[in-house]
Amino acid sequence: MTRKFSTFFLLLISFLSSGQNSNKSFTVKYISETIIADGILNEPIWQIAESADEFWEYFPSDDIQARQQSEIKMLYDDENLYVGITVKTAGKDYAIQSLKRDFRAGNADNITLLFDTFNDGNNAFLFGANPYGVRREGLVSGGGLDLSGFTISWDVKWKGEAKIYDDYYTAELIIPLTSFKFKEGETKWRFNSYRFDTQSNETSTWMQIPQNQNVYGLTFMGDMIFEKPLGKSHTPLALIPYVNAISQKDFEIDEGSNNLEFGGDAKVAIGNSMNLDITVNPDFSQVEIDDQITNLTRFEVSLPEKRQFFIDNSDLFGSFGGSRDANPFFSRRIGIAQDTVDETIENKIIGGLRLSGKVTKNLRLGLLNIQTAVDEANKIPSNNNTVLALQQKVFSRSNIGMIFINRQSFKDYDFLAEEDKYNRVLGFDYNLISRNNVWNGKFYTHKSFQRGGNGKDLSAGSFLGYNSRNYNVFTDWVYIGEDFRSDLGFIRRTDIVKSATNFQRIFWPKKGILQNYILSVFPIVIWSPNRDFMNTDYEIMSSWEGRFKDQSEIKVGMVNSYTFLFDEFDPTETDGAVPLPNNQGYYYNMVELGYQSDQRKVFAYQLGSRIGRFFNGKRFSLECMTTLRFQPKAFLSVIVNYDRINLPAPYSSADIWLVSPKLDVTFSKSLFWSTLVQYSNQRDNLGINSRLQWRFAPLSDLFIVYNDNYFVNSFQPRNRSINLKFTYWLNI
Repeated sequence: MTRKFSTFFLLLISFLSSGQNSNKSFTVKYISETIIADGILNEPIWQIAESADEFWEYFPSDDIQARQQSEIKMLYDDENLYVGITVKTAGKDYAIQSLKRDFRAGNADNITLLFDTFNDGNNAFLFGANPYGVRREGLVSGGGLDLSGFTISWDVKWKGEAKIYDDYYTAELIIPLTSFKFKEGETKWRFNSYRFDTQSNETSTWMQIPQNQNVYGLTFMGDMIFEKPLGKSHTPLALIPYVNAISQKDFEIDEGSNNLEFGGDAKVAIGNSMNLDITVNPDFSQVEIDDQITNLTRFEVSLPEKRQFFIDNSDLFGSFGGSRDANPFFSRRIGIAQDTVDETIENKIIGGLRLSGKVTKNLRLGLLNIQTAVDEANKIPSNNNTVLALQQKVFSRSNIGMIFINRQSFKDYDFLAEEDKYNRVLGFDYNLISRNNVWNGKFYTHKSFQRGGNGKDLSAGSFLGYNSRNYNVFTDWVYIGEDFRSDLGFIRRTDIVKSATNFQRIFWPKKGILQNYILSVFPIVIWSPNRDFMNTDYEIMSSWEGRFKDQSEIKVGMVNSYTFLFDEFDPTETDGAVPLPNNQGYYYNMVELGYQSDQRKVFAYQLGSRIGRFFNGKRFSLECMTTLRFQPKAFLSVIVNYDRINLPAPYSSADIWLVSPKLDVTFSKSLFWSTLVQYSNQRDNLGINSRLQWRFAPLSDLFIVYNDNYFVNSFQPRNRSINLKFTYWLNI
């Protein structure tokens, strides 16, 4: 019986994991002629190229040919892939956010290409261009199931330009084959393309994709067949040194400093499929600062990674476990630490390396080792941080993964507790992606090792989702033991069993102004295993969401909540306030309303509000974001969040404001200026970040970065700095 059950289980998993058969293809011909990336497809050689054409409409309909067609031609030689694109339009009134590279594709005119170079349906390289010839590149991982597997923070050298005509535009791209990773001797890549057309209010794709699937998903792809096998990649050694002159002052301790720092990165290709990244004394002063948020919860908030060194193949390290509750590796833990008063500060990275990529057709390897510096004044030890990740493809698109994490202090420190000298995690994951992406899932078990534990050091979870045109359902179960710990992970809380089940019914009206509308019920329940499975929290969310044919959206919902406080808690974070008492449960509910206008417009906005009970008091929240384009040169956005927390005496009440205007000015495709102001009275901080970037050569920049922070209540300065940073990408 057991043997029969095991056989049935394997057959079921194999069926769910089977891949798709491509029904569209074109041949990429080998050439010896020269092509110049000027955006004008006037080289005679383009006439022999086969086309990826006959695009399908994805929005507003997904069952007809696109009204505005696109045509993509490709050629290649031993060094480069050449792409010629013709995009039909209704005119020249394009929506463009700015001239800055790595633009956001949605709500603007552009076309994007996806290349699955290992034909595995899990990972892809992304390249795109808009009518002004502005480029973007990125990576898609995890099959493109959601935005967590999509990033445009990845950079690589390539060329591209575009040309605008009366009723169409053309683009010409030259992408070095060294920009991709692929198997030597390969003759076929999976390929797809998606395009946004704001004038016709149309989104289209080369391969037909149903609207319940992501437009950048890797399930529905055709084939690009190379006329002769691809050879061995001759990727040059890339050196990226930097020089950073910084002047800064901390007004709280009345100390200033002037420093000149040196460091850099190196990128070494190992065969066609592996990368070795090396960093020495890295500096991230030019990286965009984090967006401040209003946090009314008891728990830490996860913020995205923006540092380039950690981006490439980041899914290989960061996709283990559950992203919300039980992520064992979160790269932002490295180089960022808490000081003696629990403020977030930089923890200097001395150096490190990262080896990642494909070992074989089905096996991916990731090895990360980074050493951070000691900061005795803030009681931060020097740590060696090591991560080993393996991911073996099984069936057609699923995979089994193993991760080992070790954070170990470099030596014994007087301020370091015995249980904090090291922390290790060993874990195994199974990721499921089914045929046509109707089913997807994750099953994992992780164990931590550290001194002082009591044996309750496991983290385990299971997720299974079903996605069809009319139904979207998933169930997610998480267990995190009281002693489970991952110093390099994001673990929101321990000692929980959590159930989250979402049920959505999607309706597609045949007539009227609505594109679709969704009825949703989403209960989340948490129990405490260490307290005889006491129910400590629940949140039941129900909503109606409507999307209009002009792409505006509306949402109405209700949230019913229960929270049991084991510790005292002041949601307003007011100095000297009386916190809400512990060992007590609180029932409260709220209604919410949201509206988002058509984001294709020059002026667009989003509005949202919540009103109702909050613990033993009341809450009123208002969120607003407006955007204004002065295209193509400037983009202005303003975010305003207001929360009124009204608790009965003797507990504190507060008006919490977060105001964040941002201005992006692109003087040209190589000169950019961005200024972000963030006012938060909850954080008692007014921050100003202004950055001027001159891209004087491919991926080589000169930055001037100014940071200024003030206390809100007294308007006294906190700290101030100005950086002059030079970085140069050199291929050897």
